[in-house]
Amino acid sequence: MNIDLKNQKCQACSGNTPKFDEKQISKYLSNLDNWSVNEEQKMIFKKFNFKTFNEALKFTNKVGKLADEEGHHPDISLGWGYALIMLHTHAIQGLSLNDFILATKIEIIV
Repeated sequence: MNIDLKNQKCQACSGNTPKFDEKQISKYLSNLDNWSVNEEQKMIFKKFNFKTFNEALKFTNKVGKLADEEGHHPDISLGWGYALIMLHTHAIQGLSLNDFILATKIEIIV
């Protein structure tokens, strides 16, 4: 099943936002390129590799701009030649549709 998330927009979350279960996480994760989920199934993440620190920084800035536009902000670890993007929905301490929408859009800007 191919799920089209690139044209969707992240929605404001609250403590009542539905938290994805293992089956939903697996379904949406299968549509992403090399993203992983942590053991607690509370976060998806991917390490993007670059040739230089500057390339990683430029990518990180693009992700930051996109995150502001979507109103959904990842945790980012930046170092020489890499940017680690970690997504979760803070309000529910788990994963929601927003995390997969933003991950899909991040894949497009690489």
